[in-house]
Amino acid sequence: MAGDATHCSVVVLDIENFSSRPDPIQRSLRTGMYEVLREALLRAGLPAEEIVVEDRGDGVIMIVPATVSPIALAGPFVRALDDELQQKAVVYSPAHAMRFRVALHQGLVARDGQGWSGDAVNTACRLVDAGPLRGVLAAAASSRMVFVVSDEIYRAVVRHGHRSIDPAAYLPMPFRTKHGELIESWVTVPGSPAPPGLPATTPDQPAQAAADQPPPAAAGAGAAADAGEQSNRSKQGFLSGGGVSFGTVHGDVFQGDKNININTNGPVRP
Repeated sequence: MAGDATHCSVVVLDIENFSSRPDPIQRSLRTGMYEVLREALLRAGLPAEEIVVEDRGDGVIMIVPATVSPIALAGPFVRALDDELQQKAVVYSPAHAMRFRVALHQGLVARDGQGWSGDAVNTACRLVDAGPLRGVLAAAASSRMVFVVSDEIYRAVVRHGHRSIDPAAYLPMPFRTKHGELIESWVTVPGSPAPPGLPATTPDQPAQAAADQPPPAAAGAGAAADAGEQSNRSKQGFLSGGGVSFGTVHGDVFQGDKNININTNGPVRP
């Protein structure tokens, strides 16, 4: 039964250069991704049973109820993700390196008989797939992840410095989608004083909105392959442990309207 729109946080997570890896490595990366995600939710004290998790093949979309503060997502959860990735890096080979792009937005989402939809979902997906964000992660060669938030999250959460969040570690990352829409966002690299790979700015010359394109060829063939992941995403859900149910998230996910199969590991409660 269709329901009214509910205000939620939306987290989108992607594995860097996923589609350029051989199938066995991809399967292992997916297993590792879910292990990192589950441990990070546990360490951050978030109610995993109340969070919807959609599988994207090379990542996930999380629909987080309004009962979970975005402060907990931008602070303890992101730090836990970075810590868990560091532990994986100790045992993973370079060919199996796992690095994340993670985006956080908030807004109204609605659930029908098939799944979830809403502009908040669309925007979060555009954030994580933005070409400038890929460029930041490519430039941060020794880091494990990059984290981007919408301007709404920055103004409501980040700039106030809640829960040891450092606003000084974020820089503006405006960009335009392929439809010409300007999206204001802010990016950080956990563990770094400032994110690399962004255009230099001065007080008299604010940052220009970059076109939503993949990073330059200097970032390597892997980054170019990663830029094409969206059109080749696996549509099959995968979540080891516990029961799952399937539905669909509807929306313009960066490269056009499409329906995506999802896993739900718990209801989102109003």
